[in-house]
Parts: sequence; structure tokens; C-alpha cells
Amino acid sequence: MIEVRIHGRGGQGAVTCAVLMAKAAGKDGKYTQAFGAYGPERRGAPVKAFCRIDDKPVLIRSQVKSPDYVIVLDSSLLGLPEVKDGLKAETIILVNAKEGKLGVKNKTHFFDASSIAIEMMERDIVNTAMLGVFSKATSIVSLESVIKSIDDNFKGKIAEINKKLVEESYKKS
Repeated sequence: MIEVRIHGRGGQGAVTCAVLMAKAAGKDGKYTQAFGAYGPERRGAPVKAFCRIDDKPVLIRSQVKSPDYVIVLDSSLLGLPEVKDGLKAETIILVNAKEGKLGVKNKTHFFDASSIAIEMMERDIVNTAMLGVFSKATSIVSLESVIKSIDDNFKGKIAEINKKLVEESYKKS
């Protein structure tokens, strides 16, 4: 089973990222689960979302404690201990930043999704851009399925912009 933990801030779309990832994996023939960790969150407060992907039904119903992948939508969260909690030696970390220092020995990919998002949608919402990075870096979900999952979730101009964000991030990562 592949377990992914996504760290972001309220309003950045961490839960949407997990849901789109799960839908894409489902379109690729996998069993999935996606959910957020809800509490007294508010816009800008740190939030977590989770996704599980497997070849057989996913029966676990708890938060992801030891992720295979960690996606960080906002690099200002890198100093929070929960970003590093439960990392395995083989956990791969994907961070929305040009560069940075995480203070772990894990393989870490830095990608400036914010610049692309601001350029294309005039907002620093990077969830779909980072999903493109995840698709390219891992091959766990196909680019085609990510695009289809965006069409399932969004309509019109928003869908088109997000599909372009995914494709551009995939190509540049």
C-alpha cells in the first residue's frame, strides 16, 4: 500500500489534492482512500490530508502515520515537527519551493509550483501543480488520469487552468 501525507495551509487545497490523487489512481485501476484531518482549522492554518493507494481494497481508517510520500504545499511549514513525523528512510518528500533545507536525509524534490500557479491563475494555489509533480516523480498516478480527475471535479475555465497547471508542472519537474 502506498500512503501519502499532504501538508498545506487552510485554503490551499490539500484535501482537494488528496481527493484528485485518489480519483486519478482509481482511474488507473487502483483502490484508494482520501480524507483530510479536520479540526478547528481556518484559512491559513496548517492542515493535513491523506491518500492511500493499493491494488486491493483499502480497509485502514486512520491517519497516515508513516508515509511513503510527503507533499508540502507551503514551504513555511517545513519547520513544523509534524512534517517530519513518522518518516521512513525511504520516504520521498516533494516541496513547493525553489530550494530549501529540511534537515532530514530523505530524498527531497523541490519544485517552485507557486511561480507557475501565480503566472497561470494569478493565485498561489498549488495543489494541482504539485499533483503534476507527484505524477512525474512517482509514476503512481498517470498524467492522463490526473487530467481526467480534474475534469470530474472542476468545470469551465477553472478546469482548463488546473489541467494546464498539472501539465506544465509535470513537464518542468
